[in-house]
Amino acid sequence: MSDPFKSFNQHTAEDYVTGLIKEEEEEEEEEEEEEEEDLVDPMDTVREKCEKTEHCVHTRERLEACENRVGSRSETEEDCTEELFDFLHARDHCVSHKLFHSVK
Repeated sequence: MSDPFKSFNQHTAEDYVTGLIKEEEEEEEEEEEEEEEDLVDPMDTVREKCEKTEHCVHTRERLEACENRVGSRSETEEDCTEELFDFLHARDHCVSHKLFHSVK
């Protein structure tokens, strides 16, 4: 007759080890995800700073005013392409001067 406790203890130990391995794998995956989240594109950071400069704020205000004006009309041929390009040009001009100072 076989010992029922021996079988129980063997399965319990195997389940315990399997559980430990799964927990360790999950922790490693979480650490990898955290490392990936920490990566920040320096260009995004510089863009955010440049958007706060006086010239960019002015061109963004013109763009938003245009969008509000166009959005309030039901029929219009006007679009805000010029204002959008002015804003993007001002921001990218600022970025071009600052970006390479932060790249290693």
